[in-house]
Amino acid sequence: MAQTVRITALGDSLTQGYGLEPGQGLVPQLQFWLNARGQDVEMLNAGVSGDTTAGGLSRLDWTLADQPDAVIVALGGNDLLRGLDPALSRANLAAILERLRTDGVPALLVGLPAPANYGPEYQTAFAALYPDLAEDYGALLVADMLAPLSARIEAGASPASVFQGDMIHPNVDGVALVVEQLGPQVEALIERVRAGES
Repeated sequence: MAQTVRITALGDSLTQGYGLEPGQGLVPQLQFWLNARGQDVEMLNAGVSGDTTAGGLSRLDWTLADQPDAVIVALGGNDLLRGLDPALSRANLAAILERLRTDGVPALLVGLPAPANYGPEYQTAFAALYPDLAEDYGALLVADMLAPLSARIEAGASPASVFQGDMIHPNVDGVALVVEQLGPQVEALIERVRAGES
């Protein structure tokens, strides 16, 4: 029998499951989705509410001490909320991905879009971060974690149908949409682990 694949999700409140009951957040829903598809996987939640890319980088040694087989890197939302220079976010994410590559740990990079009120230059610079880094470090990519929620709203659904009251964090139904988008890429990540790729 194949060995259980251990995947750590390194992220912020979107990963941690802010505002949701236990079992409703991203990591447990993703675990359930993967298990339902026959994947022998154990998901570890390394989401810390309020964490920036710098915070994620500073926690990397601790996170890797659990010896995950693969890592989902889902950071950048709090960099955006603070209006941090995209070059700083890029440098921090690059350092995380470089360490994972050095350690032979396959990675899935999950991005977020900058809001329109930040201006087109900032939006463009931030949007380019994730595909550029994924290409540079050979990571799998989901460029916009919240794209399926935006699509649902653009199709006429109420924002409250997918977001909590703060309109930042997905509700349980919004998380389910995120999981449907992430799931196939996490399966590709599992395939990389089983194939011995990084």
